[in-house]
Amino acid sequence: LFPAQLPPASLPVLQAAHCQMIKDLSACLLGQNLRVDCRYENKTSNPLTYEFSITKDNRKHVIHSTMGVSENIYRSRANVTSHKNLLCLHLQSFTTSDEGVYMCQLRAANDYTGNQIRNITVIKDKLEKCAGFSLLIQNTSWLLLLLLSLPLLQAVDFVSL
Repeated sequence: LFPAQLPPASLPVLQAAHCQMIKDLSACLLGQNLRVDCRYENKTSNPLTYEFSITKDNRKHVIHSTMGVSENIYRSRANVTSHKNLLCLHLQSFTTSDEGVYMCQLRAANDYTGNQIRNITVIKDKLEKCAGFSLLIQNTSWLLLLLLSLPLLQAVDFVSL
């Protein structure tokens, strides 16, 4: 069957095969180091492989990867940490020569929908400093934060009386 001849009932099956999706890619400065956060949604327990790379001067340079080989100039400066649905690239001694388009690429084993890729342009002068409590906020539900702040809100109401 050609794609135009597929019955409509087959479309949901194709969509359900999608195992992971990159939700957000962000970058910030932590002291003199760059942190690139690649947040994703994973709908499978299959092993996940990743690649962080940078494109500059129209060339792709692999910074850190479980899919291929990282370039020598980044091996001693880069590492990746993993939290629940979050991969963090840490690049030490970030300078303007490290500016470019950073890419996060994910692939789950046996996911036939292909790789997930997200890009972000990183320019040193435009980067914000990383928030110290950002991981707490990212991993804590907003409902819990609201519940924790209720006593503070009640105290403010009591003072205003």
